[in-house]
Parts: sequence; structure tokens; C-alpha cells
Amino acid sequence: MKCQKCAKPATFHITDIIEKGRHQEFHFCDEHARQHLAPPEEAIETPPIGELAKKLAVSAPGMTREPSPADKQVCPVCQITFLEFRNSGRLGCPHDYEVFRDELMPLLESIHGETRHSGKVPKRAPRNTQQQTALIQLRNELKRAVAAEDYEAAAKLRDKIKDIEQDQT
Repeated sequence: MKCQKCAKPATFHITDIIEKGRHQEFHFCDEHARQHLAPPEEAIETPPIGELAKKLAVSAPGMTREPSPADKQVCPVCQITFLEFRNSGRLGCPHDYEVFRDELMPLLESIHGETRHSGKVPKRAPRNTQQQTALIQLRNELKRAVAAEDYEAAAKLRDKIKDIEQDQT
């Protein structure tokens, strides 16, 4: 989503409550969010709004959030935790939808209004999800092999990945 006042990405989504039952939503970049929230004479002297938000989150008493059991869930395929997803906004693999199903369904429904995809599928999308899963696992193993400096195993894994990718095309 883009800022309502310029072409930059909107990083702040602000809802102003006008009166009971009525509200107005704004989508701004950092600069325009600062202008919207601060009076014009203070806008030049204030630090970036992201810093203000961090300070509020850290300094507010009783606002420190304990990680929930859901935050500690880990996908067995890509090893992403639900807490990592919450922080980044990105899932690691298709299996995450099943692993984090209970937490994702209400979120997806509130964002999209639906929980089922009814649109087009990219032409490059893999036809076989088992191959997709195998690729994800092999890529994770490849990363681990490189980190452990086991280059022979890494070369074998690289070749397996190339074979699977060639089979898909």
C-alpha cells in the first residue's frame, strides 16, 4: 500500500476517531505520518515516528507482552516460529498455513474477508506441492551444510535442488 500523499510505501496506518461510531483511516509514510500526528511547529524538531513508537512500547508500564504458547510454535519444514511471522509479516513455506492454522484463520478472515483463495494461480507455481516441500527442506539442509562448512554435502544438495527445479519446468 502506498502513502496517501506520496509514492512511498505506507508504513503507518492511522485511524482517527471523529465521533462515536465514526472513524477515518489514513495510510502514510514515515514523513507524512509525523506531519499528521504532530502540530506543524513541532514537526521539524520531533524524531522519526518509528523511534517514538519504540520508546512508547518500551517505556509504557505494564505493556511488556509475554510470549504466548502460539509464538513458540515452529514449522517442522522451514523452522520459522509464529513470533518470527508476527514480527516480519511473512511465512516461510506453504506448510505454515497448516502449522499456524488456528492463529492465521481469524487474521486472514479479518484482512481478506475470506479464508479461501478463489483467484488465479501463477503459471510458475509448482504443480506438485510435494516437490515444493522437498525443495524447501533441501534448501534448508544446504544452508546448514554451508554453515557447517561441509562443502561436499552442500554440492550434492545443490545438485538435487537443480534436478528438482529442472523437472518442474
